[in-house]
This record gives sequence, structure tokens and C-alpha cells, in this order.
Amino acid sequence: MEAQVHPSTPSPGLDEARVTVRGVGLPVLEAGPRDSREAVVFVHGNPGSGQDWTDLLRQTGEFARAVAPDMPGFGRADKPRDFPYSVDGYARFLDDVLSELGIDRVHLVVHDFGGPWGMEWAARNPSRTASAVLINTGALVGYHWHVLARIWRTPVLGEVFQATATRPLFRLLTNLGQKRKLPRSFLDHAYDVNFTRPTRRAVLKLYRATNDPGEIGRRQAEALRPHDIPAIVVWGARDPYIPVATADRQHEAFPGAAVHVFEDSGHWPFVDDPERTAAIVVPFLREQATSRIEGERRAPQARST
Repeated sequence: MEAQVHPSTPSPGLDEARVTVRGVGLPVLEAGPRDSREAVVFVHGNPGSGQDWTDLLRQTGEFARAVAPDMPGFGRADKPRDFPYSVDGYARFLDDVLSELGIDRVHLVVHDFGGPWGMEWAARNPSRTASAVLINTGALVGYHWHVLARIWRTPVLGEVFQATATRPLFRLLTNLGQKRKLPRSFLDHAYDVNFTRPTRRAVLKLYRATNDPGEIGRRQAEALRPHDIPAIVVWGARDPYIPVATADRQHEAFPGAAVHVFEDSGHWPFVDDPERTAAIVVPFLREQATSRIEGERRAPQARST
């Protein structure tokens, strides 16, 4: 793997670097100590980017290293036609990004398709997975595609839909199921940055390469369950894309997970109810990220003889 890091214009309160991994350039937002080999890693979904996580990233950076990359095909990352747009391809790429950033131990925070990518990485690296925060995603055991996904998976129909998806239609579909409408600034950024023509092509490839998400989720859950990794689940009950019943099924991957269901939220609870989301997620991450450090400080030092 050949990788280079190029400084970029930082977002307010955060640092940003341009990383090139396997010929794919992508921005990575960072907060907290840059030299830590343990980090909270935020993985966005579709449509999304590292910018989705800025509020949680800033708060997490107060006590831990936190990173949020744009994944290939999305946001301001490169969108090569020959990238392997699949769960396996993204899991392998995430591993390469972590290697380049010098991160060995990971606290995953995932949303939407970031769930299958992140769970695939965790299933292959359980000893490196310190904890997981699952926001309307996870190991999607028994999951069946939503209507939009079925359209995207259909040749010709998917291309026509993506080519004719206007800004008003995008706002309408993104707000589907939302009791609290998503901020216009979030929707416009998502459309302008996260829903470009190259991203729309990447989405079609990704969904068509993922034939049975329920079976992928089952396999991931079976691999993760024996490790009982600390986890929490945050779920908007009004999610029209991944039903709320999937929240409790995360116990099949994380037996001890605490499940928090927001009855008035939709697919993006960290956007439509950010304070409530942060009140649950940040203390959990703080506990997980600092508990091992505190334990090491309290552990008796071995005496030399």
C-alpha cells in the first residue's frame, strides 16, 4: 500500500488531512491526540461523508483520538470506476486507512451502509474492536432491501432514477419518515457534496454487488457474538429504510448491547435529535476509551529483580 498525507483546509474546531491510499484520495477529519494508536472511528453511510459527524467528532476529541474519513465514492473522496464497491471492498479499504493513520485499536461509530462495512471489518478484527456504536445500522440479520434499494439494484431503472433525482426529490426522499424535518443545510450539503453524479454511479455498483444483506449480517453476527464487544444501539423508530425491529436484533452480534429507541426520530437521529444522541453516545465512548487507560494506571507495576 502506498499512502501519502497532505494537509488540507481544516473545518472549524477540527483538523483535516488528505490521505491517499491505494491510489484513492480522501479527506479525513480528526480531533483529539493525533499520536494515539487507539481511536474512535466514525464511518458514514449512503449518502454521507465524514462531515456528517462533525458535532460528535468535536465532543469525542475532548477525551480521545477521533477520525472520520470520506469513503471512496462518497463526499470529497475520489470515485474511481474500478474501485471494488462492495462490503468486502470497503472493509478492506477501511483497514488500509486505519493502517495509514497508525490506528490499532478501534471504537467504531457507524450509520447506514457504514454498518455493513464496519461490521465486516470488526468481524475480521474482533481483537482490535474495542467497542461499537450502531446508529440505525449494524449487523443486518435477516434484512431485506427497502424500495429505493430495489430500484437502484434494477438495471436501467436504477440509472434512470439516479439521472432524474432532482434536489426537491432528494429532499423529499431524505425526509421520508422524519417527524422532525432534517435541516435544509444538511440536505443541501448532502445533495451538493454527497450525491454527485459519480457518487450515484458508485451507489448503483454498491447495491448491485450486495446481493443478500441479511445473510451478510447473519455471518457478521455469528463472528462477533462470541466476543461480546461493548456496544450501544441508537435507533430512530420512524426509519423507513431499516426497520426499528432490526435494533433488537443487534443482540445477535453484541449480546450485552444497550438499545435506545427514539420514537420521534427517523434514519438520522444524530441529525434530527443531536443533543439526545450525544447524551447517550459521548458518555459511552468516554467510558470505553478511558477505562483501559485508567486500568493501566491503577495496575501495580511489576518489580524488577
